[in-house]
Amino acid sequence: MQFSDALQRDITETVRFALAEDIGSGDITAQLIPSNHTATARIITRESAVICGVNWVNEVFQQIDNSVTVIWHVEDGDYVAADSLLFELSGQARSLLTGERTALNFLQLLSGTASSCKHYADLVAHTNVRLLDTRKTIPGLRTAQKYAVSCGGCHNHRIGLYDAFLIKENHIAACGGIEAAITAARDIAPLKPVEVEVENLTELSIALTGNADIIMLDNFTIEELREGVAITNGRAKLEASGNVSMATLVGIAETGVDFISIGALTKHAQAIDLSMRFS
Repeated sequence: MQFSDALQRDITETVRFALAEDIGSGDITAQLIPSNHTATARIITRESAVICGVNWVNEVFQQIDNSVTVIWHVEDGDYVAADSLLFELSGQARSLLTGERTALNFLQLLSGTASSCKHYADLVAHTNVRLLDTRKTIPGLRTAQKYAVSCGGCHNHRIGLYDAFLIKENHIAACGGIEAAITAARDIAPLKPVEVEVENLTELSIALTGNADIIMLDNFTIEELREGVAITNGRAKLEASGNVSMATLVGIAETGVDFISIGALTKHAQAIDLSMRFS
């Protein structure tokens, strides 16, 4: 996902919600500090990571107190070692403390997502496969996590239910078959990409006859994936999906499929350990 005006608008709204959730009627602990007291702070990472979330942090302090100065020493997508200095803050001490948790929450989660993606991407860097995220994201953070995926070297599947068709088992059953579902999709939105999930090689052949743009091979064995690639012979893009893990990823990638979708890129992301200290 490219950084865009739409993403910035999403950041503004997401941060506004997060601050309201955290601050509520006011930060009563920060009121212990005199309102005219100023401070500086340093934020470091306690572990190696791919950094993501610069604009979310900036937006937190912009909304709390736009006089706070944020000086970054890294950019989104940078790989940093443990104990690296990420950014420095200066301004009203109350403002720094009020914004700390929300800012670090965004940064640690998105950096965790980006770091996980880099690890997966590095495993298959010797192939031409593209690793895709899914819609298994934290509610309210869809675009944020998908941006983090791109910072980590992986790629975005559809953003939501509106930008591409993904015809799965229940859709097929309700529509009366694979070809009928594809035909209906073309009638509804001719310019939207049409992807169909299939569960065996017979269904793959039907999806090819129906001229699907992308065919998802769900829980295929390695041998079935190889056979599917041979049968398709470039007539559609192929996406492998279902119980993909670091143990199985390389073998799947080496079958020649175009894409592998991995829900774990976003749903299993582990936050990076960050620390803020006044200096």
